[in-house]
Amino acid sequence: MSPWDKFAHEKLTKIFTEKSSVIDIGGGLRALKSKGNRYDKKRAWLIPLIEKVDYKVLDPVPDYKPDIVGDIHNLSFSDNSLESIVCLAVLEHVEDPIKAAKEMFRVLKPGGYLYVYVPFLYYYHAEKGYYGDYWRFTKDSLKYIFRDFSSIEIESVRGAIETWIYISPLGRIKILNKLAGFLDRITGKINSNQVSGYNVFLVK
Repeated sequence: MSPWDKFAHEKLTKIFTEKSSVIDIGGGLRALKSKGNRYDKKRAWLIPLIEKVDYKVLDPVPDYKPDIVGDIHNLSFSDNSLESIVCLAVLEHVEDPIKAAKEMFRVLKPGGYLYVYVPFLYYYHAEKGYYGDYWRFTKDSLKYIFRDFSSIEIESVRGAIETWIYISPLGRIKILNKLAGFLDRITGKINSNQVSGYNVFLVK
């Protein structure tokens, strides 16, 4: 298991075992076939954990049957009311990610958890009629927009060589991605700042 997958597994397990309710903004977990516009069988391990909590998907449009239709810029929750939020691959698609970060901070209870994924070096991926593709994020920007949180842990996703392969046409060849990951490890490029994106775990 890669360091970033291990980080995701540990932090998502922590959220779903230590908190009794989870709001999935954008439905990025993709663990349930009945919620969201895509299903990812690699997240099926989450299903037993999801079944033990009050899990709801929030999306800006009703098309994919979210539990809540809402705008991340103006969340319809009271201050200090939510136990945890998951927000995967969403902030690059919103017009004002700083405002969105402040809203998530506002609605979380003290000690509440937030788990985020954002891209850095990644291809353009808007979806016409659903969302645009506005932003990319560095570690510096993440520390800035989430500066109000009491703690932040950031885990890079892919090293420099694998990132280059992944966003090129060669990224469709799985064995090349594995080889690139191996080269990242032996050359030290796994510690580069030229990465695909970041998994982030925050505590209010």
